[in-house]
Amino acid sequence: MMLKKVLFLFSFTVLSFLLLSERVVALELDEFTRTVQLEQDGQTVILTPEQVKRGKRLFNNTCAQCHNGGITKTNPNIGLDPESLSLATPSRDHMSGLIDYMKNPTSYDGESYISELHPSIKSAEIFPKMRNLTDEDLFAIAGHILIQPKIVSEKWGGGKIYY
Repeated sequence: MMLKKVLFLFSFTVLSFLLLSERVVALELDEFTRTVQLEQDGQTVILTPEQVKRGKRLFNNTCAQCHNGGITKTNPNIGLDPESLSLATPSRDHMSGLIDYMKNPTSYDGESYISELHPSIKSAEIFPKMRNLTDEDLFAIAGHILIQPKIVSEKWGGGKIYY
């Protein structure tokens, strides 16, 4: 009986620490780190700590199966790192570009629509995780993608050499 109590307390303590540490990380990010490019013309926006936390949770639940650590499992040559996003056509290295992609994904060269292959709002009937995402959710996910290079630097999108 005593062992059960000790295990329960230990588990509770570890879980509490993990939940609190996630909250603290989002709150400790300074405004520079939370500032991301909103539009291609250079406009910026500062994400709130709540948007940062929400974006991380939504990305992990919706996108990380194929994009864990900013890679693309189906095409390792194209990641979610700033360089890859900026070289896409149209560029995806800003909030509006990423949100547009999550709604209507196109091939990297922009030549064809790939909503039947890539989860998107347009293909929510095929990809159930996309069904309930709101514009605010997409904004938070895009913010998560864009702040990761500031947090984990070259590890974001770096692939097997880091993960």
